[in-house]
Amino acid sequence: MSPEIRPYDRERDADGLYELKIAFERGLGENTGGDGKAAAYEGKLTDAYRERWLDWVDRCVADDDRCVTVAVEGEGESGTPGDGALVGYAFVLPERLSMVWDAAVLNELFVAPEHRGTGVADDLLDAALALGADQDLPLDRLVLDVDPANERAKGFYNRRGFEPWGEMVARPLDDA
Repeated sequence: MSPEIRPYDRERDADGLYELKIAFERGLGENTGGDGKAAAYEGKLTDAYRERWLDWVDRCVADDDRCVTVAVEGEGESGTPGDGALVGYAFVLPERLSMVWDAAVLNELFVAPEHRGTGVADDLLDAALALGADQDLPLDRLVLDVDPANERAKGFYNRRGFEPWGEMVARPLDDA
């Protein structure tokens, strides 16, 4: 049975969503940078960060309940379909934040490693594209940041018709 794709619900999904967020962040640090990047990503994963991030998710969902879509496998203890374990998510910024890049912004898309290659990422991306198509945007496109070292992600987005659109650069704020 393939996972159900549905909007995020804080009551059912907060713990599972944050566990996936931790895996997403650790994957960024481990697979796309050196020890310094891994330590930086790991170091932010505190209880305070968890609360701030989930509160931000809630604010975004309050703007558009489709901006966080989850992939849910099986049934949970309640026996209700779609009340099982979260295995992936897509997080599109709400329309009011589209001016960040003048387009719909796919903030994060993550699928648990054991569910990669099963079509879950395609289903989540389809939900993200549908939401972006419904937004009133300066540029009719969905944009996202992909680390150049993440060959798997680059391949996935290339297969789905994405193409390079600039390059993000960063610097620490404590050097200001």
